[in-house]
Amino acid sequence: MIDYIKGEVAELMPASVTIETNGVGYFAQISLNTYSAISAKKEAKLYIFESIREDAYQLFGFADKHERDVFIHLISVSGVGASTARMILSSMTTQELESVIASGNADQLKTVKGIGLKTAQRIIVDLKDKIQKIAGDSAQNVLLGNNTIVEEAVAALVMLGFTQNASHKAVTNILKQTPSASIEQAIKAALKIL
Repeated sequence: MIDYIKGEVAELMPASVTIETNGVGYFAQISLNTYSAISAKKEAKLYIFESIREDAYQLFGFADKHERDVFIHLISVSGVGASTARMILSSMTTQELESVIASGNADQLKTVKGIGLKTAQRIIVDLKDKIQKIAGDSAQNVLLGNNTIVEEAVAALVMLGFTQNASHKAVTNILKQTPSASIEQAIKAALKIL
């Protein structure tokens, strides 16, 4: 089984990518989120899901493991295939999807092309507990990975005259809501709420 492919981005389209590694080009279908994450890079590392059927062998690539985990949970739902799961992940980020599932917002899920009310409800019922578990694990990992961002943003806010505790609380909350925020974005957002 292929876990990930790392190499040169030979060809990139909004729905697919070819990664060349050791003279072999691997074609993988991707979501728009992954496309955005790797569009400016000459080299990329994609986490792979292999779909092996009687009539097809397909690779699906993801910029991070979390998106792949969410994809695997989506295709475990009856009536949701790999193409539909990729469409869902192209329509919203993993955080937005997790929020929609956790809140039981079937109407928001219905806005995705190819998802009807019954499928949206089935996704919510089947994945509510699973999504909360992987979202919790992911949030914990993101906070551990963002320690340097927290430290630097808090230090900057303290230099601007805010207290250590208030600054730390604000930055931590911002990174929980927006895990991909840079130091500058975290500081700007914190300034709005402090």
